Amino acid sequence: MTSIPLPIASRQEGDHPRPQLLRERWTDLTGPWDFALGAPEAAPGDVVFDRTILVPFPPESTASGLGEEGRIHSVWYRRTFGRQELQAAGLSEEGRLLLHFGAVDWEATVWVNGVTVATHRGGQSPFSADVTHALRADGDNEIVVHAVDDPEDVSILRGKQDWREQPHAIWYHRTTGIWQPVWLEVVPKTSVAALTWSTDIPSAGVELDVEIAGEIDDETWLHVELFHEGELLSETRTRVLSRFESARMRLPRQTNGQQHEELLWSPEHPTLIDATVRLETRSSADAVASYFGIRSVAAVGAAFLLNDRPVKLRAVLAQNYWPQSHLAAPSAAALRREVELIRELGFNTARVHQKAEDPRFLYWADRLGLMVWAETANAYAFDRRAASTLMTEWMSLVERDTSHPSVIVWVPLNESWGVQHIAHDERQRALSRSVSDMTRALDGTRPVISNDGWEHTDSDIWTIHDYEADPAVLAERYGSIAAVEAMIHGFGPAGRRIAVDADRGRKPVMLTEFGGVSLRPDNGQDWGYSTAETPADFGDRVCGLIRAADGAAPLSGFCYTQLTDTGQETNGLLYDDRTPKVPIADIRAAVLGE
Repeated sequence: MTSIPLPIASRQEGDHPRPQLLRERWTDLTGPWDFALGAPEAAPGDVVFDRTILVPFPPESTASGLGEEGRIHSVWYRRTFGRQELQAAGLSEEGRLLLHFGAVDWEATVWVNGVTVATHRGGQSPFSADVTHALRADGDNEIVVHAVDDPEDVSILRGKQDWREQPHAIWYHRTTGIWQPVWLEVVPKTSVAALTWSTDIPSAGVELDVEIAGEIDDETWLHVELFHEGELLSETRTRVLSRFESARMRLPRQTNGQQHEELLWSPEHPTLIDATVRLETRSSADAVASYFGIRSVAAVGAAFLLNDRPVKLRAVLAQNYWPQSHLAAPSAAALRREVELIRELGFNTARVHQKAEDPRFLYWADRLGLMVWAETANAYAFDRRAASTLMTEWMSLVERDTSHPSVIVWVPLNESWGVQHIAHDERQRALSRSVSDMTRALDGTRPVISNDGWEHTDSDIWTIHDYEADPAVLAERYGSIAAVEAMIHGFGPAGRRIAVDADRGRKPVMLTEFGGVSLRPDNGQDWGYSTAETPADFGDRVCGLIRAADGAAPLSGFCYTQLTDTGQETNGLLYDDRTPKVPIADIRAAVLGE
């Protein structure tokens, strides 16, 4: 069995898998694990682990050390850790040991020393388990994970993972099992389990909602301090009376209307507020570091507002898929580089497509100033199981990401995936409306897109997908308010209704998919919405389309498809190794309208 000393993970910025709830010490479990394919009905003790896999990379990827290309239904993982490593990590007699998983696709069961400690459904959402009760007094402890992910099940949230054996058209190799970090964390017997931040600019207010795990005694207190560049902005101490507590603070500095914009978050000035949260009882104390941004977003009339000022969204569609590691990022540094590349190309927004991205990507978007449309993978079928799965996993993702200032829009459905007959089926329209309303119930501070691209039921922004290849046609199609309004009241470029049972009132209009120009590779095998034969032709086509969208006065924003080549999709601005096809400066000038 694979038994590796557990290093205390480095404090390198951006490495922590949960960047808005950090403790001083955590133990990284990524690396070599024992691995087995198949045996979907086996007991953990009966599985023959005959391979080694590098976690967190999926077995279909070469980064995992396996590169399995066929359909995989069932995977098993195993590794051990020793008591001495836990003691080095700070586990005391009074402490608790938590085992965290960033994401496991799709249905996971976890055992520690043969004791079931967790079950979870949902391939994008995190889960954790208190494994203290399952630890051995002496010797090594064994973790076993079983993941089931039927590649032909179209009622679960698949996103861009192909249901056919080999990738085709716009679908890619699958990602099965563990694909985000796994880590151990020692906490006191009473600890902070979750944090949610919200801000209100006019009142100079900040609200923190805290979920607490463990016993609460009559001397349990919550102590919160807020800082910016070492300056104390606010401090409060609140008596804790239940597992769910709130702390409301006022930032006196923000009451000065002549300077309040200095602390607001924006792409140009991605200011973040640091926070220290302490939870104290008679016999224990917990301390975590966090952060948030002060900013507001809204769709008002035809304008999209950031901090109550109109802003044009200049976005790129990002699949965030890597050839060597698939949906898993090759490294924490690769997530930072993805954000940097998007900003270097001139875009101020990313639409991460059919994927809930690793929180470390959102950390760098917060830190470096990139607005994000938060999306989820969708199912392909409509049935009770698909509807329930979407609602359950989406609620978990909204909860996970709601405190990130970079997230400005929620997108639970795309192009009627999983609701293909929404124009004619009231049940499918009901799902679109209900998931949008539930999103607003969980977070009333951001616009919601009920179905991106067409067939909107209850969207705060009109979004349209249009892969017209001629810049002149695109410019004319979106060049007047009358033309755009006629489209909203009728059919879009893809032949689908733009709205079904929706309020056709005045809202921001955005072209949220367009472009898709492919540069034909040397092997002649390409996929795109139109094809260029040379880099020069590619640059001219791309820049012409971007300038046409940018020059369309009725549009409040645009999203070019797409950032990188992905598998057989060769329509990226960058190759799949993230090198540019044409000079970045050329693309940047077109994006910025220079």
